[in-house]
Amino acid sequence: MKRGLTMMELLISIAILAIILGVWVVKLNPVGQFASSRNSERSLHLNAILNAIRQNVADTRTGIFTCANGDIPTTTKRMAVGAGNYDIAPCLVPNYMNNLPFDPATSSARYTSVTDYDTGYTVVKNASTTEITVAAPAAELGKTIKVTR
Repeated sequence: MKRGLTMMELLISIAILAIILGVWVVKLNPVGQFASSRNSERSLHLNAILNAIRQNVADTRTGIFTCANGDIPTTTKRMAVGAGNYDIAPCLVPNYMNNLPFDPATSSARYTSVTDYDTGYTVVKNASTTEITVAAPAAELGKTIKVTR
């Protein structure tokens, strides 16, 4: 008589494997890992943008950000083309950056050219201290991501 696995033994083995796989997926938390990765990317983007702004300020030797679109606003504005936004790309690209980074998860965020972009990030200048803050309003996992210098 041939000896093999019965249907019950096979089902129990599959159930045990499914439980182990489920525990493994919950422990790994891939959704949280991806969100954390996107937050890290946002932080890198904000630092790159602020470094480019600081290079512009250093090059002018006046301590003032030079841009055909005017100084950095003292009210929070989105860095994008269009009404109500601050069009910063022509001031940074190509002299200080090859292109503007954009939020990895914001659906409208993109960079096609200096005339067609939306970073998904914001910028504001403190009128009294002249500190510049760039922020990622779409940060995930309840984090606040901003860089001020």
